[in-house]
Parts: sequence; C-alpha cells; structure tokens
Amino acid sequence: MRIFSCETHINQALDMFVAEQKTFPMLEKINENEKLSTKCTYCDVAAIYIVEDEK
Repeated sequence: MRIFSCETHINQALDMFVAEQKTFPMLEKINENEKLSTKCTYCDVAAIYIVEDEK
C-alpha cells in the first residue's frame, strides 16, 4: 500500500494506513524530482510525503 500526502492530510494518511494494514508504515519525504508531478491522494495539492509498507 502506498499513500501520497500533502501536509494537511498526513494524519489522515497515517490513520488510514494503520487501519487497513494493521501495522505501522514508513513515512518518507518525496524527493524534489517526484514532488512536481505527484498529487496528494486526498486532494489536488502536491504531495510532500509517501506513506508505505516497510521495504
């Protein structure tokens, strides 16, 4: 599971991940190259974070 999140929706993304996956996620900042094209899963703002399974 992978959720892209802006600053506003990061708590919602973390809560959703834990509720669905029953485990804690990795939280990483998106690098500058990906930041321009990646939108938040919950709105149309550019994503800042990726919430995903441990690698």
